[in-house]
Amino acid sequence: MVNLISCLDRQFAELHSGHCELIRAISPELLYLRPPGSSSRFPLRSCGEYVLRGAATVEQTFGGITTNLWDDPFEWTLPETLKTPEDVAGYLAEVENTRKRGFELFHSDGDLLKEVMAPSGKTELLPLLLDTLARAGHHQGGAKATLEILNAISVGGK
Repeated sequence: MVNLISCLDRQFAELHSGHCELIRAISPELLYLRPPGSSSRFPLRSCGEYVLRGAATVEQTFGGITTNLWDDPFEWTLPETLKTPEDVAGYLAEVENTRKRGFELFHSDGDLLKEVMAPSGKTELLPLLLDTLARAGHHQGGAKATLEILNAISVGGK
């Protein structure tokens, strides 16, 4: 029988690994560079911003699960605060530690049916975790696409 906790743990670990790979692959100059075509009407984020939003999504969920603090990490994940890929990598490590502490609270798949009081109201843990994975994965996809665009421009522009 499939253990949902193990599957979710693996998915979150892969998400973290993907974020770390992106940060290792990007130069400091490109970290917060927005791709061409970004406007107020169609804002595009930089690779760094996408990675930070994905990690912040995970941090908010697991901060809520472990300490019942559902603060949006927006303020301490600003590009002005995390200026370099190394700074972002340090933040990613903190988020991963918070996530691991959250998973230590789950002892059986039945725990995923428990309700928590999230900012949006009562919700079961399983849908909350699946939503977090989906949203963080969406941000990671944006980061990958942005990095590809920036790499294509820099190769084509040489």
